[in-house]
Amino acid sequence: MTWVEQLRAHEATCRRAPSAHNTQPWLPEYHADEIVINVDQSRSLPDSDPTGRDLGLGIGAFVETCLIVAADLGLNVTAAPGPRLVAAPHRYPTPFRIVDIESRRVARGRYANGPVDPAVLADLEPGLVHLPAQDLARELVVADRWLFGTPAVAAELRDWLRLDPRHPRYHLDGLTDRALVLSRFEARFLAASLRAYPVTRRLGLAALLAVSGRSLLRYDGSILVMLANGDDHIAAGRRLLRTWLALARHGLAVHPLSQLIDCPVTAARLAERVGGQPLALFRVGRPLAEPTRSARL
Repeated sequence: MTWVEQLRAHEATCRRAPSAHNTQPWLPEYHADEIVINVDQSRSLPDSDPTGRDLGLGIGAFVETCLIVAADLGLNVTAAPGPRLVAAPHRYPTPFRIVDIESRRVARGRYANGPVDPAVLADLEPGLVHLPAQDLARELVVADRWLFGTPAVAAELRDWLRLDPRHPRYHLDGLTDRALVLSRFEARFLAASLRAYPVTRRLGLAALLAVSGRSLLRYDGSILVMLANGDDHIAAGRRLLRTWLALARHGLAVHPLSQLIDCPVTAARLAERVGGQPLALFRVGRPLAEPTRSARL
């Protein structure tokens, strides 16, 4: 088998890469001597991600995942502009293996009290700012109100929610009720509210849903903000994936809170606070319950 055929045989593992709303926007195109990573535009989020930041991060995470899988298989592969995967003289240098990809966790439930150990933070790549979770509790309410109160953004969220196991795409993509740690009542309430959105928006749905998440950050925990450092979004996505894998090696899970960057008001205040351009923001900690594994195509 060629290196392309070997890597293609492990595509299911490569698809464990993270993406916004679990959209899985990558579209690998296999050739005899290269793999071109195309973008499935039907899986982009033009309203909540108008700059393509999250899209680029997701593609970058997929590229990095492919390189890690290739290295663990003993294949000499590297990344090239496009992005593309091409043959290389040497194996991609990485400390991570397939088991690390399989061990990475996104957990949206409760975390154990206490900030991340400084020794763990010192083990991560530069370009990260640590913030106490409680400091962003009020900002999260503002961002959630924007998320649920902006019709086009709320519609995108609705389209990628899988709140009932009977949903035809429940085991393929999107955000399930279990991944969101919603009770049956909460899932039904959210689904009904978004279905009747024009009416529920006028009745104050955005404020109600925003307030319901107020307690998420009201504990002694950690938020990490990844800043731009001159690289493009794809390179930043590769950096983000390496950060999450390093955290997973310490037994830690992450919970992306991209709405704090997507909402113009909170994004501006956050940039001023961290002294740079935030590209990703996520909660970090030890989940009190094992998270549900996200679906994959």
